[in-house]
Amino acid sequence: MLERIGARRVLIIAALGVAVLVGTVAATNLASSTVYYLTPSEAKARNIPSKQIVRLGGQVKADTLKVAFGGGGTATFSLVITDGVEDILVIADGALPGLLREGAGAVVEGAFLPDGTFHADQVIAKHDEVYTAPTAGATPAHRTSFP
Repeated sequence: MLERIGARRVLIIAALGVAVLVGTVAATNLASSTVYYLTPSEAKARNIPSKQIVRLGGQVKADTLKVAFGGGGTATFSLVITDGVEDILVIADGALPGLLREGAGAVVEGAFLPDGTFHADQVIAKHDEVYTAPTAGATPAHRTSFP
């Protein structure tokens, strides 16, 4: 009887050890692929050096979204990302995301320039989690083109 109890105990301990090992490997792999973003206040407090790739997240400040079209069909747009305390001017080239609008959340990835502006290589418009299906034949309320 004692041998049988001892075998169960060894089996339970071995199973727990394997579970801890699998959990550790999974957490290590997930941590290396996790990408965080900084708010404008955090970015200014950290004095991030120019040319270092970072992500900034915040709200697009009202009356700051501007688009300029250049030769060859390219577009350059600028906006100000704010967290309510600090503002950072963001400049980006390329297509304007369809959901990007003033007052909405956005995450931009790129680097600070020496003058303190942020040059974004990627602009991601955030949206809320609430989805309401439009009624049959109705046009959705969101804007998918530049105002």
